[in-house]
Amino acid sequence: MNIQILKRELIEYAKSIGVDKIGFTTASPFNELKNRLKRQQELGYQSGFEEKDIDKRTEPTRLLPEAESIIAIGLAYPSKMENPPTGKKGERRGIFARASWGLDYHVAVKERLEKIENWLKERVPDVVVKSMVDTGELVDRAVAERAGIGWSGKNCSIITPEFGSYVYLGEMITNIPFPPDSPIENECGECRLCLDVCPTGALVDAGQINAKRCIAFLTQTKDFVPDEFRGKIGNRVYGCDSCQTVCPKNKGKMNWIHEEFMPDPELAKPLLVPLLKLSNKEFKAKFGSMAGSWRGKKPIQRNAILALAHFKEQSAVPELIDIMKKDDRPVIRGTCAWALGKIGGELARSALLEALDREKNEEVLREIEKALEIFSTSH
Repeated sequence: MNIQILKRELIEYAKSIGVDKIGFTTASPFNELKNRLKRQQELGYQSGFEEKDIDKRTEPTRLLPEAESIIAIGLAYPSKMENPPTGKKGERRGIFARASWGLDYHVAVKERLEKIENWLKERVPDVVVKSMVDTGELVDRAVAERAGIGWSGKNCSIITPEFGSYVYLGEMITNIPFPPDSPIENECGECRLCLDVCPTGALVDAGQINAKRCIAFLTQTKDFVPDEFRGKIGNRVYGCDSCQTVCPKNKGKMNWIHEEFMPDPELAKPLLVPLLKLSNKEFKAKFGSMAGSWRGKKPIQRNAILALAHFKEQSAVPELIDIMKKDDRPVIRGTCAWALGKIGGELARSALLEALDREKNEEVLREIEKALEIFSTSH
């Protein structure tokens, strides 16, 4: 078997099934990354969603003992939607980050990797492979960088010359010793727009992020959003694109390539009030095929409440009062109380005073008191 020819044919095949970028690297350990991850852990900068075992994240042979090389792939996704709906007073809208538009990328990337696996198995009967997308142990960005897919930007995204940073990544470890590709040159230069624009200062330094401050992470948590970040979330119901939209390398990159990633504008920019009372079943039916649904409806509903507070949307007050009275989730009741304090008005104030007598949960009571404090200082 001529590995050079196999590699060339595989690149051709990958393109034919809608893979936009493909690169190859060795299965040797990611030593520099290991030191960086240890440092992140010491600083408490990790989100908690990652694989805990740093050795597994940086040593491919721990995942596949026969590992010789890694195949990295990238699929471009859109940065703009056609005919986006505009929110207005009385009809406010939230926004899902671009990585959650269209079909869940885990499904789309996995599908491509499975096709590549089958293609390899037909040609190399004793091939051994292990594929992963995002939720696997390896760090997708580190693999993609070493395989020459793109360079690692200051915003912690892989930036490709062709598609900017709007690229989904996946990889496959294999026992075939494919010749590795070379990493490409980092073109960020002196630019630090992403660092300057980050709403919460989560980008601590070029290529270093404190995930716990990142809005994309905060929108996926299920607890109360810490006070200092509530006003920074704006109308984002899932994820954050600030460090991508400001990047000069993304200028003019529309990436309208894959039909499956083209967003339904009503899902990507949903009306906020109808989100608040969706049942689990309704939420799954409507948003279940999007990557942004993976944490369930609770974070999305909590974020929608924060967005209504951001807009100071008076028309939502009766709905928020009703949820504050009846919802059985303390985080949702408490966030409603805080939002009512932000929006203001006599109706909101009297509902909060009433809730103060009725509410039993300590955390919710704290939020009601906070909301009433906002009244006394700002309305």
